[in-house]
Amino acid sequence: MPKVAIVTDSISCLTREMVEQYGVTILPLNFHFRGKVYKDWVDITPSQAYELFLQDPESFKTSSVSPGDCLDAFRKVGKQAKSIFCITLSVKLSTVYNVALVAKKQVKAELPHTPIEVLDSRTVTAAEGFVVLAAARAAAEGKSLAEVVKAAKEMSDKVSFFAFLDTVRYVYRSGRIPKIASQAGSILNIKPMLTISSGVLHFVGVVRSRKSGVERLLKLMRDKVEQNPVHVAVMHAHAPEEAEKLKERVSSEFNCSELWISEFSPLMGYATGTGTLGLAFYSGD
Repeated sequence: MPKVAIVTDSISCLTREMVEQYGVTILPLNFHFRGKVYKDWVDITPSQAYELFLQDPESFKTSSVSPGDCLDAFRKVGKQAKSIFCITLSVKLSTVYNVALVAKKQVKAELPHTPIEVLDSRTVTAAEGFVVLAAARAAAEGKSLAEVVKAAKEMSDKVSFFAFLDTVRYVYRSGRIPKIASQAGSILNIKPMLTISSGVLHFVGVVRSRKSGVERLLKLMRDKVEQNPVHVAVMHAHAPEEAEKLKERVSSEFNCSELWISEFSPLMGYATGTGTLGLAFYSGD
């Protein structure tokens, strides 16, 4: 029986292969389209979800992990491991962390001898994914729950995330700017750059073209990692060909210890729209 089972949400952008390799359990967030509820990762692929989004963006709504799904996940993995470690996206961006805390309390009577830890990663997308991978890799080495939690916290402190949006049209849904401002920005073809700090998304500038957006992403990463070995995740929202080109640039211009591509969850696409490109990375062997 494994010492530690790893649980995370579908915003973490882990690939299917990674999830299977490390036995990570994914909590699906939900989105609603024309009266039907879809579970991220479960009922539909990100590409299929973005096709729905493009049909009618205004009918595309989102909601957090259901308490029942979280409780069921804890029950399942609690039968397979000695302890449970759940990592969520920033509590300042979603209620997943709070839902997990409630599930932890509810399941305790059923699993009285199973320690459960819940961690707010203070980040999002594949940056959160790297926090999960740090925990999963430590767990795969047979480390204790305390050691696995420590590995995740250390990664949370050093991983970075940057992205640029192809359109500012839907950003008002994040609550960051008024709808009228996002509409004006869309008319002016402004493409905002985003990062996350202390669990909160921030704008770090704007670009006028996708080419300049890619160059800005690469410069932001270069300023952070310099010539050091780097672990990188290239992310995209319904832009696979451009993500492949960005991956090739990263591979040729940086000393990559790890490099992979993932799709942004459509739950992120709700506020970013399609065409978004991003990089999550950290420096180290």
